[in-house]
Amino acid sequence: MLRVGGKMTCMACRNLVSNNMGVKVRIPLQKLHPLSRAIHHRYSNQQVPPHRTAARHISTMSRLPMRPPKPPPGSGGRGHQQQRNFWMLRLAARILRLRYIVLGSAVGGGYTAKKTYEEWKDFLPDFSEYNWVIPDYIWELSEQIDLEKLAKALPEMEEIAKLLPDMNKIGENFAFLKSLLSTGIVTGASGLHLLLETAGEPALKATDASAPASTEASDKQYKKMKYQRMLERLEKENKELRKVVLQKDDKGIHQRKIKKSLIDLYSEVLDILSDYDSNYNTQDHLPRVVVVGDQSAGKTSVLEMIAQARIFPRGSGEMMTRSPVKVTLSEGPHHVAMFKDSGREFDLGKEEDLAALRHEIELRMRKSVKEGQTVSPETISLSVKGPGIQRMVLVDLPGVISTVTSGMAPDTKETIFSISKAYMQNPNAIILCIQDGSVDAERSIVTDLVSQMDPHGKRTIFVLTKVDLAEKNLASPSRIQQIVEGKLFPMKALGYFAVVTGKGSTSESIDSIKDYEEDFFQNSRLLRDGMLKAHQVTTKNLSLAVSDCFWKMVRESVEQQADAFKASRFNLETEWKNNYPRLRELDRNELYEKAKNEILDEVISLSQVTPKHWEAILQKKLWERVSTHVIENIYLPAAQTMNSGTFNTTVDIKLKQWTDKQLPHKALEVAWETLQEEFARFMAEYKGKDQDDIFDKLKEAVKDESIKRHKWNERAMDSLRVIQHNALEDRSITDKPQWDAAIQFMDETLQSRLKDTESVIQDMVGPDWKQRWMNWSSRTADQHIRNETKNELERLLKLNEEHTAYLANDEVTTVRKNLEGRGVQVDPVLIKDTWHQMYRRHFLQKALIHCNLCKKGFYYYQRHFVDAELECNDVVLFWRIQRMLMITANTLRQQLTNNEVRRLEKNVKEVLEDFGEDSEKKKHLIIGRRVQLAEDLKKVREIQEKLEAFIEALHKEK
Repeated sequence: MLRVGGKMTCMACRNLVSNNMGVKVRIPLQKLHPLSRAIHHRYSNQQVPPHRTAARHISTMSRLPMRPPKPPPGSGGRGHQQQRNFWMLRLAARILRLRYIVLGSAVGGGYTAKKTYEEWKDFLPDFSEYNWVIPDYIWELSEQIDLEKLAKALPEMEEIAKLLPDMNKIGENFAFLKSLLSTGIVTGASGLHLLLETAGEPALKATDASAPASTEASDKQYKKMKYQRMLERLEKENKELRKVVLQKDDKGIHQRKIKKSLIDLYSEVLDILSDYDSNYNTQDHLPRVVVVGDQSAGKTSVLEMIAQARIFPRGSGEMMTRSPVKVTLSEGPHHVAMFKDSGREFDLGKEEDLAALRHEIELRMRKSVKEGQTVSPETISLSVKGPGIQRMVLVDLPGVISTVTSGMAPDTKETIFSISKAYMQNPNAIILCIQDGSVDAERSIVTDLVSQMDPHGKRTIFVLTKVDLAEKNLASPSRIQQIVEGKLFPMKALGYFAVVTGKGSTSESIDSIKDYEEDFFQNSRLLRDGMLKAHQVTTKNLSLAVSDCFWKMVRESVEQQADAFKASRFNLETEWKNNYPRLRELDRNELYEKAKNEILDEVISLSQVTPKHWEAILQKKLWERVSTHVIENIYLPAAQTMNSGTFNTTVDIKLKQWTDKQLPHKALEVAWETLQEEFARFMAEYKGKDQDDIFDKLKEAVKDESIKRHKWNERAMDSLRVIQHNALEDRSITDKPQWDAAIQFMDETLQSRLKDTESVIQDMVGPDWKQRWMNWSSRTADQHIRNETKNELERLLKLNEEHTAYLANDEVTTVRKNLEGRGVQVDPVLIKDTWHQMYRRHFLQKALIHCNLCKKGFYYYQRHFVDAELECNDVVLFWRIQRMLMITANTLRQQLTNNEVRRLEKNVKEVLEDFGEDSEKKKHLIIGRRVQLAEDLKKVREIQEKLEAFIEALHKEK
């Protein structure tokens, strides 16, 4: 024996402890593990200090009232020996002592010990069924020691044979343990699994409180509680050791490739199913734990106790759960949380991370709620990992309400009911029904809803919260027993539980709530008087029960669901082959990327438009926009003057006013409209043999949104105004070709206006005699009056071809009397309207004649029309207008090609990026059976692959 730190420990144990185990040499070996201390040093003279706190922080039953056991003879009253002096501990001690004795023989035995070990190994019974008794770190210790190498290197120790146990007694003990376990003596959470498999009796159901309280029954109950405490202490130690192992794996000490856990694989399947087409109703057939309850019943608190962290936002009396929250619980080395669509990891051991997590959940809930609504069916996916957390998937639903209060949408109650029913109608969903024990049972709403969805209670677990308040407020504790046993509700349940969720303070920690829960049930009459059973209380037992039930349901249904998806995939593939045999199976995202590339190609083509094309279309459109103003407001008023000086003065004044106020704005409007039209033209003309009509709606939306976002650069207006003003002030026609171009421009303009005027007059007077005979048409009464008025005004113009643009009042009276003499009653207003069109036609005809005369007037223009009867100032006006149009078109073209086209391309790219991130937008713009079929095929294949991987992992775990 070797003294370490003032205490004795065996040399074999000291040499076998590896540094990789995280244990320093100076630490006494008995502190490694309470159970290993009792085994390794049974024969040492070392005084073992009592271990009074071993069961304190392990089990919810650690402080239940117990009948003190009788000390064995000769124990000396030592508490530690009393606690461990029963058959199960002795059996575990013998098993572990045998393993370390064999280990010690390898240290000191040499060839003799090695041979003895081989002989023992042949006749030892199969201990594989009882590996759970031995802590995990002992197996890890043995794996790090090469027994063969030590057996060869170390000397013999014949004294080891004296320490060998009686193998016959060990065999008898194992046979007794096996027979005892086969009788079904189970306690706590372990009993749940056996009860779930018992036919004819609802699992987890409380037994009758009126059972006879005989002495024999009391002894059995005491033994069960005693064994339960021992098992729970072992579970606690095993949990801590597993935490150490997980942390080592997490730090890469073992350099093992960590695969996705079983629950993570299953959660991925549920995440995909949440986005799956609801028309197939397949996503509702895989199990998940659905947490339902009345508002403020404590369902969120129960879920937090199971997750071992205060992860949800809280409020006093206010609805906080506004959308379903899917929480995937799994075991891990660190207590962390993470959202499905985010890479941030929240450390649940830090209060600032917990506050940030609660804030993020609240933001996501409010964001998911549409305007005018209170709750949303959109699911928020969250994963929580930590040491000792039971693996399962829970969905926390909004609390069921009875009355819609102010500030809520009118349909809030119905929406919550529909969301709850959508999750509970899944035949494989486990319903965790939460009922507030501090209020009257008759006020419960959720129990009626649960009884409708699961009338036989085959998948419902009932949880009564706030039992401490219930026991305090209710005069008869038996009423709580009736509630837990389901005798006060119409619903039936698979199991009944009672829990305490704290004292109501939002600042309470999970550990403090657990301590408070233990203290309450330790002193509660409900448990002491047998109204509640040990396995029915505390959230720990509840989480174990729910986890067992969840995995039992998963194992029973997952393969059936995988077969259903396999059949669905075959049907979808057959439909695609029959309807779209020559097309690739592109889903909505792939189709969007293809359309995006086509749109970008079209925008690039817009930048390849030639300058000549831009200037031609800009000049044409600008003249179409301003020609009416030039003719009606500039040319015609100036042409009414009697001499050239007055004509030029009038023209200059009106051109200046037009340039200062209207012309630059009109030019920019024309340029912007031209850019839009060219963009739309390229989008439409791009269609070819490879063009897919399925993109038309998307392209139209991209075009409209890009144009809507585009803001024209208004700073160019001032410089454009100066350019236009300078162009209109110039009167210098330098050569004959420019003169001829102005003549042609003037002639085309006047011809177009004359044609329009003739059309207006034709509509006024109706068809002429030729049209009436050929088309069998006739004039209306109004057209007849108009025609007679037209004929009378033509006579007036023939008498005075130099008549002004306006009729005098006496002329109007003369025309009216002449018409009345022929039996035509006419209004003076009608006469003036008809005169306007007649004079306009007369003026344009005269202007065209004058234009033809000016074709040879360039010579007189060069001499400034001195001593010439021909004056062509109107030609100079049209030349100035034409030159202004050309310069403006050139300036706008430069602005388009240098700035606006590029900015439009940028807008298009931004719109495409925004649409690409908006899944709802893509669903609205890329539609059709072909798209939906490709989407379904992709999702079914993905779900099937995930399910197959999950089933394979599930079989390996078995």
